[in-house]
Amino acid sequence: MAQWSPTAGSMKNRPFLQRLGFSLGGIATAWRLEASFRSQAVMAAAAVAFLAWLRPAAVWWALVFMNCALVLGAELFNTALEHTLDRLHPELHPSIRIAKDCAAGAVLIFSFCALGTFLALLAAHWPLRSR
Repeated sequence: MAQWSPTAGSMKNRPFLQRLGFSLGGIATAWRLEASFRSQAVMAAAAVAFLAWLRPAAVWWALVFMNCALVLGAELFNTALEHTLDRLHPELHPSIRIAKDCAAGAVLIFSFCALGTFLALLAAHWPLRSR
């Protein structure tokens, strides 16, 4: 098996822990630079806290976690695309605007899906249990 070499110049086939570090660094950068990522992450944490309070069936946990992950993942892709496009073409251009708007639209669609899942969870457990 080929060993990774720092002189190889490629970002591919790096050791797992190094790739994990890149991933965590990307998440940390998005947290630091993007208010929308921070607000989405806070809403995801609030959803998990609500799940802990409500204690629904496991399928609801899976649905809410999946939706939270999709929204946060879409936000990360949106951030990556925006930063790449701004670096490659800093001037305003109609095609760049379309690409950025479409990426933001994807985040919005996933967010509406997450909201729908949360509303379905509320409807399935209405009236809410008193604690």
